Amino acid sequence: MNIVIAVPSALMAAVCFGIGSVLQHEAARQASVQESMRLRLLLDLARRPRWLAGLGLSVSSFAFLGLALAYGPLALVLPLAATDLLFALPFLALRRAERLTRWEKTGMACTAGGVAVFLAVLPLSAGVTLPALHDWVPAFAVIVGAVALLAPMGARRPGWVRTAAYAVCAALMLALLDGLAKSTAGRFRADGLEVLLHWEPYALITVGVTSLVLSQSAFQAGSLAVSLPIIDTLEPIGAVAIGVVVFGEQLALTGGALTVQMLGAAAAVTGIILLARSPLATV
Repeated sequence: MNIVIAVPSALMAAVCFGIGSVLQHEAARQASVQESMRLRLLLDLARRPRWLAGLGLSVSSFAFLGLALAYGPLALVLPLAATDLLFALPFLALRRAERLTRWEKTGMACTAGGVAVFLAVLPLSAGVTLPALHDWVPAFAVIVGAVALLAPMGARRPGWVRTAAYAVCAALMLALLDGLAKSTAGRFRADGLEVLLHWEPYALITVGVTSLVLSQSAFQAGSLAVSLPIIDTLEPIGAVAIGVVVFGEQLALTGGALTVQMLGAAAAVTGIILLARSPLATV
């Protein structure tokens, strides 16, 4: 474990994902609703330069995230990586030549402060580097089951319900992707190119494509005010849960520290909600 590498890499992942999400959302909103939840949506978006630029930033975000996870636990990296709204909103304001309001600045302060408090009492436990396949069964069962239930529900409901359902599915799959990225990075550090002889890289690709379709479907279905807060809240929660269940990572060790940690998490979520209500994110 090396937090000197993990922390800056996680923050760079947040920067790239926040700006990339704005560009992808702008392009995805122009796509036909009939393409939602289909690979054809990606083929359509691939012809749009703005979306490709956003995709490039998202790929860079994942590369930074993989580097962070190679040197830090999920419980440390994902709360930092989930601060992308702190960078997406100023980027939106810059593109629209608008100033951030007092409420938007308050939301940014709550998010940054809440994450800082959460991490301040986090015990830096590396956990298990290479969990066995059977350790993954509960995570796969819960996440795949939830996505199989929610995705068809979203397809039948228009408006914000569809956006929310797809965003929840995307967040859960992204959390699974984060866990697989950590496991694959650990496998690569241990075995080098022999990582290709193991199941993790192929599961990583499959989950990655699925999460991309789900996230773009969420962006296409409605405003960032609905999709990004859900993803930014549920992805780190899911990833931290995977860190605890699959990798044996630890949260706060005492009742008092755990209370402080939960208060920090609540402040961060409150900040994300305030940011999501910004007029900049409601288009």
